[in-house]
Amino acid sequence: MSSPLHARGLAALAAGLAKREFSSVELTRHLLGRLEAAQPQLNAMISITGEAALAAAARADGAIAGGKAGPLTGLPIVHKDIFCTEGVRTSCGSRMLDNFVSPYDATVVAKLKAAGTVMLGKTNMDEFAMGSSNETSWYGPVKNPWNTAMVPGGSSGGSAAAVAARLAPAATATDTGGSIRQPAALSGVTGLKPTYGRVSRYGMIAFASSLDQAGVIAASAEDCALLLGAMAGFDPRDSTSVDAPVPDYVAGLAAPTKGLRVGIVKEFFDQGLDAQNEQQLRATFEVFRKLGATLVDVSLPNVGLSVPTYYVVAPAECSSNLARFDGVRFGHRCENPQDLLDLYRRSRGEGFGAEVKRRIMTGTYVLSAGYYDAYYLKAQQVRQLISADFARVFERVDVLAGPTSPTPAFALGAKTADPVTMYLNDIYTIGANLAGVPALSVPCGFVNDLPVGLQLIGPHFSEAKLLAAAHAFQRETDWHTRTPGAWQ
Repeated sequence: MSSPLHARGLAALAAGLAKREFSSVELTRHLLGRLEAAQPQLNAMISITGEAALAAAARADGAIAGGKAGPLTGLPIVHKDIFCTEGVRTSCGSRMLDNFVSPYDATVVAKLKAAGTVMLGKTNMDEFAMGSSNETSWYGPVKNPWNTAMVPGGSSGGSAAAVAARLAPAATATDTGGSIRQPAALSGVTGLKPTYGRVSRYGMIAFASSLDQAGVIAASAEDCALLLGAMAGFDPRDSTSVDAPVPDYVAGLAAPTKGLRVGIVKEFFDQGLDAQNEQQLRATFEVFRKLGATLVDVSLPNVGLSVPTYYVVAPAECSSNLARFDGVRFGHRCENPQDLLDLYRRSRGEGFGAEVKRRIMTGTYVLSAGYYDAYYLKAQQVRQLISADFARVFERVDVLAGPTSPTPAFALGAKTADPVTMYLNDIYTIGANLAGVPALSVPCGFVNDLPVGLQLIGPHFSEAKLLAAAHAFQRETDWHTRTPGAWQ
């Protein structure tokens, strides 16, 4: 008996559509029903665009019938609510933008729309992508499908939860300090953060411009490769976009693992790593050895400084980027302001949540006169040391391997009162953002019935190599095929 539609990944769904086993309208209607039914339990969505999705699916079926379909035509996906979508609310998980309907599509959205995908809706997220647990959203926390008392990870928790519960086969997401990989690990799915500049940031609401990167969450590396091929490429509207050819990521999945040099990062196996998590990772390394890879012990001596460096650089950039939300041009506006200063103060005070305010205040402080050199400039210098460590180690190895997160998912509310403890949850992921290199997380086992992830990091523009290594691992294991019991 064939598996139900929602249990199939993008590649399997594409094959089914091509063979006319089902239509895009049938598939879309099935997934919309699951999204609606799951919303009270998971809160994974901010907007569900059912009518527009069915209309897009009907157009896709017409293209398939007319022989004009591409690899993604008719495949339903969801977008993180940080990407502008024409005619659809784009809230960034914040009260500040609760009433904002974008007049245009982000480049990522436009490219995937042009490729024939069907948007089912917009996923819940930490407010302005600031958070590691998806508990800072104005619309309430997202729940982990494996255990709804646990967090799904953040800030792309809605995207990860939607894919993990098989409400959608794939989702767009963003990663500033681990916000694709960390929720992918805690939710038991595959998440890819590409090289900085590989995917356009145009129309992606900015948090920290030198760190933000659009990427994808899906069930498997194969499905990530399918989507990345359509998303990647130069965009003249994004000054940080890199004009470099886009390889065929799907074809690249066949690259052999034999001879691959895998670096095991010494600093990632410190006292903060859960012992059972480490046990799962050590078993994972043996899979790569069996596939013909060579394991090499390596060191990134400055990577331990990633968290303090990030929490100077990112808040500084966020305080600058979020200055545009002032209650004047768009977004939340307070009632009956007495004067301009009152308008600014109350609009921002009411529109932003506690975590966003905390980071704006921190960023404004480190950029202020007398503190710029002591904090921001110093952090940028340390960032260069971290980047140099990565460059040096990639002369010896092809990819780096280690944990994505120190622990499996933690309980909702467990860390909200202690921001520093929450920030340390990204300790293994931040380095890749500071260096601008690609990284992905794949499911590699379970601890206390909760998924844990393996992180692979590569040199700039090595997405094809990372995806091939992850694909080889997933052909040998079945962790990525596991579905939470309630959502099978």
